[in-house]
Amino acid sequence: MTLAYLILLLLVLCIFIFCYFTATWVWIKVKKNKNNEENIKNITKENRRDFIYLSTLTVGGIGVASMIWPFLKSMNPAEDTLALGTVEIDISNIEVGQSITTKWRGKPIFIRRRTPEEIKEAKEVEIANLKDPVLDIDRVQKEEWLVLEGICTHLGCVPLGQKMTDTKGDYNGWFCPCHGSHYDTSGRIRKGPAPDNLKVPPYTFITKTIIKIG
Repeated sequence: MTLAYLILLLLVLCIFIFCYFTATWVWIKVKKNKNNEENIKNITKENRRDFIYLSTLTVGGIGVASMIWPFLKSMNPAEDTLALGTVEIDISNIEVGQSITTKWRGKPIFIRRRTPEEIKEAKEVEIANLKDPVLDIDRVQKEEWLVLEGICTHLGCVPLGQKMTDTKGDYNGWFCPCHGSHYDTSGRIRKGPAPDNLKVPPYTFITKTIIKIG
């Protein structure tokens, strides 16, 4: 559910609660005074006034809701925009030890099918030795597959390491030639000026061979 729908739902709920308690209050007043014949006329006038007041507020609340609805609806992303926010990648042809680069929201996305040796290296790292300490298991959904945003967290350069012939740095992962940041086989920063690990984008495995990013 989008933010706009939540806001509208909350507004309608508030109007309903207000009307309910106001109506209850009016009913209690009537019940308390219904046996008092001397005040029947006054009660009738008061009840009429309360009813008019309640009706005005209710209609006004509905009017406000109807006026702000178009604005709230405009806050929702269009369907074509939502479609552009996700991308599906077929990974069935990626061999063990191979990487591919794709695009998501204008960003390079690195997808690597890690070798058993790379997985072992990533798991055996002492977390105390990491600048941005995160376990490898917390950065992958399936240990064989690593999905990263290919943007160095120092100044936004694109690190080397996707091609077999690329320099992979001192930790066999990725190397940013701009200022010398080294990332390991889990995309974690190990050496150099970058402050954080390579980011992991939101993604899900739709099937065993299809990843949806976004």
